[in-house]
Amino acid sequence: MGSITKNIVLAASLGSAALASAETPTGTADKHKPTVVLVHGAFADGSAWSKVIPLLQAKGLKVVAVQNPLTSLGDDVAATRRVLDMQTGPVVLVGHSWGGVVITEAGQHERVKSLVYVSAFAPSEGQSVADLTNGYPTPSGFDHIIADKDGFLTLSLEGVSNHLAQDLPAEETRLIEATQGHTQGKMFEEKVTVAPWRTKPSWYVVTTQDHMIQPALEEAMAKKISAHVVTLSSGHTPQLSHPAEVAQVILSAVADTSK
Repeated sequence: MGSITKNIVLAASLGSAALASAETPTGTADKHKPTVVLVHGAFADGSAWSKVIPLLQAKGLKVVAVQNPLTSLGDDVAATRRVLDMQTGPVVLVGHSWGGVVITEAGQHERVKSLVYVSAFAPSEGQSVADLTNGYPTPSGFDHIIADKDGFLTLSLEGVSNHLAQDLPAEETRLIEATQGHTQGKMFEEKVTVAPWRTKPSWYVVTTQDHMIQPALEEAMAKKISAHVVTLSSGHTPQLSHPAEVAQVILSAVADTSK
């Protein structure tokens, strides 16, 4: 076994002990404040939160962005739970779009004290995205989804520029299109088994210019989960077009959790 491999194995075996004994470096997040865990949606990766993260860090918060594989609900929930397991204090769990399904299933974790849905699906027990959208007109963005032979989905540049993030400049939408995660379409039919919003405080950002989730559906879900609601005149990616407003909603959840 090479020296590099030995070091990796040693680091893995000592991981739990190292985490338990690690001190927060001077000038980083206040260990007494909740950690914010951010979960991105379909056609995205963790960089979807790139404008919100610095705003939260400037308030002394520890922030972690999950990297969803987008291969199944179970895989995305497992990736989120790994991050939650690594935390040592309370967590505010935030999900965008498809990420709302993930945080609903993962939000039962004991570390999670509150949930924030950003233009996100908020299912009840036994519901999938397909169930939630049944009865609502198909959003225009869905006309620009491309499927490969294995059922993985991407958005065309037109779909990103004019429907996913129509309120962002062209240089940003081109970057989103180039870095988007390939999304397994079958996961939109997978059902959650729990609904922690029934017992944990929740916030919801409704986006009235959304072309990926019908705004009327967002309003209905926010009402169903009895969320604190903030409404923005934004497309489907308010964390990029209105980062200060989205950060403020998350900070409100942090403040409530810190009481």
